[in-house]
Amino acid sequence: MPGSMPPSRTAVDDTAPSPVATSGPAHLLRLTLLMAGSCLPVLGAVLIAPVLPRMQDHFASTPGAKALVPLALTVPALSLALLAPFAGVIVDRLGRKRLLVVATVLYAMFGTAPLWLDSLGAIIASRALVGVAEAAIMTCCTTLIGDYYSGRQRVKYLALQAVCTSASATAFFVVGGAVGAAGWRVPFWIYAVSLVIAPLMAATLPNPAARAAAHEAPAVAMNRRPFPWRPMAGICALTFFGAMVFYTVPVEMAYLLDDLGVENPGVIGLATAIASAATVAGAVVFARLKRSPDVTLPAVFAICGAGFGVMFLAGSAPLLVVGAVVNCLGTGMLLPALLTSAMSRLAFEDRGRGTGLWTSAFFGGAFVCPLVLLALEAAIGSLAGAVGLLGAAAAVVAAGLWAALRRAGTADLRPAPEQLA
Repeated sequence: MPGSMPPSRTAVDDTAPSPVATSGPAHLLRLTLLMAGSCLPVLGAVLIAPVLPRMQDHFASTPGAKALVPLALTVPALSLALLAPFAGVIVDRLGRKRLLVVATVLYAMFGTAPLWLDSLGAIIASRALVGVAEAAIMTCCTTLIGDYYSGRQRVKYLALQAVCTSASATAFFVVGGAVGAAGWRVPFWIYAVSLVIAPLMAATLPNPAARAAAHEAPAVAMNRRPFPWRPMAGICALTFFGAMVFYTVPVEMAYLLDDLGVENPGVIGLATAIASAATVAGAVVFARLKRSPDVTLPAVFAICGAGFGVMFLAGSAPLLVVGAVVNCLGTGMLLPALLTSAMSRLAFEDRGRGTGLWTSAFFGGAFVCPLVLLALEAAIGSLAGAVGLLGAAAAVVAAGLWAALRRAGTADLRPAPEQLA
């Protein structure tokens, strides 16, 4: 069970200063490019959602279109989940920067392909290839954040990554709807933005290999340790469950409101936007906390579970929104906490592979989230009941993590050394 994973302090030396400058124009450009790259997989996930009905109408004569058109939206996430571990291995062997630049160019090629494709099957195939590029981009950007920064800087920028990706999801949905008014193919032009980002990455991002080697702990440099499979298995299992917790409100909020009699799209959109804002706020809060992520995780899962509990008990839309806000405040802290915890277990030579495994676990959980809730709803009889059961599971995980933390003797809530560096 994920909750049984014994939390631990960092497995590698994170007390060294960040190997690159953490201020100045070069730093700001580097950070902007990494955040922009991290948002590209989010763009792939939500941009075409508003035009799916128009796609459905266009391919109405295609056999199986009712099932295949929604697949065009979800298949990139599936590809990302399946291929991120392999992208991680390639990252460690070929280098982060080279793979990132190539994947960003391919992202534009595959992303804009539906502009010229007339076959629904070919469009879905191109969307699967977008997921391949996304797997490499997300793994590389996250790995580079871990390479360039350490200690509090790393925590800060991993939290910023969560803020940017959460906020961009709402922005891309609005943009997709706006440009989609001109036709269902038009949003696919936006994928070409990566052609602007790729050359900037190639010209300005430093190669971290030589820099990281200089800051590597002597014991690691002299005796190459084996990959930390056991710690990573625990954090990846926890991340898989955490991704289901993270995506429940964005995926199911409209249905929960509909069950309470709220059918106005404007009200549903406002409620979802309020919850999304809470996610961003949670990530900001996490960035300001001077606590080890392993110490923070039990409280974060408890907050998420409490939010689900309020949503389960809600008999009105305002109370449902309150529960969603509480839950999303927790999920905003959950994503950077899980990612920072994973990073703390990885040395430079393992960071790409470890990040790929983490990315796969997160997007795998995101993919199965609606399927799990659908199965729970069928078994329990209501979607609210399914959300309540997921909240109970989150509470159990929180209790398990806290118990493991106490057994490990680290429940003093003091900041870990790597968090204060």
